[in-house]
Order: sequence, then C-alpha cells, then structure tokens
Amino acid sequence: MPIPVRVAPAPPLVNRPTAPAPVNWGRTSVSIAGSNGQGEEIPLTAFEDATWPAIIMQPGATGLDMPSFGLFSDESPNLDGSIFRSARAAAREIMIPVYLHGVDRRTVNQLKRKLFQSLNPKRGYCILRFTEGNGRTRQLTAYYKGGMEGAEGADASGFTWAKYGLTFTAMDPWFYQDRSESVRWNFGFGEPLLSTTTAFFPMHIADGVMGGPGDSLVITNPGDIEAWPVWQLYGPIKSFSLASPFGETIKASPLAGGADLVPSGRVLTIDTRPGKKTVKDDTGLNYWDRLDKNPQFWSVEPGDTNAGISVVTGSGKAAVALTFRPRYASYV
Repeated sequence: MPIPVRVAPAPPLVNRPTAPAPVNWGRTSVSIAGSNGQGEEIPLTAFEDATWPAIIMQPGATGLDMPSFGLFSDESPNLDGSIFRSARAAAREIMIPVYLHGVDRRTVNQLKRKLFQSLNPKRGYCILRFTEGNGRTRQLTAYYKGGMEGAEGADASGFTWAKYGLTFTAMDPWFYQDRSESVRWNFGFGEPLLSTTTAFFPMHIADGVMGGPGDSLVITNPGDIEAWPVWQLYGPIKSFSLASPFGETIKASPLAGGADLVPSGRVLTIDTRPGKKTVKDDTGLNYWDRLDKNPQFWSVEPGDTNAGISVVTGSGKAAVALTFRPRYASYV
C-alpha cells in the first residue's frame, strides 16, 4: 500500500539587493595660500618621494565638516525647559597637523620661514583650498591662530624635520565653491553676459531664459545653505520687481515724467551680501533713494527657488543677471 507523501512548498524567491559598485575616486588635494589668498599657494598633499622637501598634511585634522551652532532660547517662568528662538553658525575652529620634511637643515628652515610668512594674520587671511578626486574645489577663508610656536622634543622636531598642529579660525564658517553660479534673463533682444575682450572671474552659467513681466523663474542653488545674490540690471529699464517665493521684494517704481529708471547702457548692481548691501550703477551713482520703501534683500535657499522677476523695459533691450557663490557645510 503506497504511503502518501506531503510535498513541501518551494521556498519563496528572495530578491537580494545588489551591492553598488564602488566609484573610482582620486585623493583629495589640499593647499593653503596666505596674504588674503594672494600669496604663494603651498600644497599640503603633493609629496613626491622620500628625498623631496615638502610640507605634508598628516592624519588628525579637525573642524573640516559641519560647523558648530549657537542656539538661542527664552526661559519661561511657568514651563519646564526653554523655548527655542533661533540658531546661528559659530566661527569655525580648525586644526591641521603638518610635517615639514627637509633634505638637510637648510631646506627645513626654508620651509619653516615659508610657512611663517604665509600664515601671518597681520598680512591677511588664508585660503584653505580642497579639491576632490572629481575635480570639484571648495575653499574656506580662515586666519592663522597658533600652532607654530615650536617644541624641541624628540617626537616634535629633528635636525631635518618638524611637526606642527596649525590652528585657524574661520570667521565665516562656510566653504565656498571656487566659481560663481550665474543665470540671466533677457527682456526683448539679449546681449552676451560676458565681454569678449575683458577677463571675468570663473563662473558656471546657466541657460538663459526669455522672461517677461511677472514671470516665475527658477533659480537653482546647489549649496547646503542659503546664498546671497548679486543682481545686475541692464537698461533701459523703467521699473522692476525681484520677488522671493515668500513675498520678500526688491522693487523700484517708474520715475515721475516717464524717464528710464536705468538708462540704456547703464548697469544697476544690487549687492545683497551681508556686509556689502549696496545699490549702485556702473558709474557709482547710488540708487537707494530710487527703490521703493522697505526693500527686502532676500537670499536664495538651497535647491530650486521660484522667483518672480518683473521688468518694464524702455525702448530697447534689457536684461537681469543673477550671480551668487554657493556655500557648503564641508569640503566634501
């Protein structure tokens, strides 16, 4: 008599995720330039071989990622704890350990003096520049604070070498892209943004868009935090309005008599950066009194921002250009 056998069900198929393939990525290069960034650029990661004199960045650097924040709050007499009010990024403290390698006593002394002269805060700030393996560069402005006082211990210096822990303070704690982002909207018939005869600082230029009064136009900020733009308005313009998605507006109404607010051939620059905040044309003429009351200088938030750009042109072509430097929490 056959014995019945229960057939076990097949195990369910499991789709196991495939691990992503690693991306080939070069080493991060680091350099420093003193004298307000105008001094000699000293590489800290370009060590050729054991016989080459060099200044080499060592493991153990600190303060190169997210800045610290100051938190502001109010105490309540009737509630536990406190009430959050605001936050502000604090000045960034940085430490970079370096090793000075000389082929003889003379070369290590030369390396020391090169650093002394480059880092001296009386000559200005330093630019710390970080270039990732994909070629992207970000930089930080910082003042030398200490670390080169020197020590003669057996593990701190020798006849042809020395170690230092360089400390810096970055009053502005954000890393900046080495080039500006820029976009231009043409009203009527456009003209080139860049001169064909005059050099201009490096920037990434977005595709231009034909704009009209009241258009909602997209501004893309690739950074980690808001950026403060510089607006340039190319005449002839009779009136304009630059509005953020939150209703903040920089506006100028038409002049009495119908004359152009920004004449043909003139360029009005509105600099909204903290510590700058100027409204002048290319001749130096101040336009503050020609803006409508209570102008609100607004920043470009990270990601996409839908801005309202409204321009009433005179008899001719006009344009509005926007330039800003993205800011990042880290060099990565």
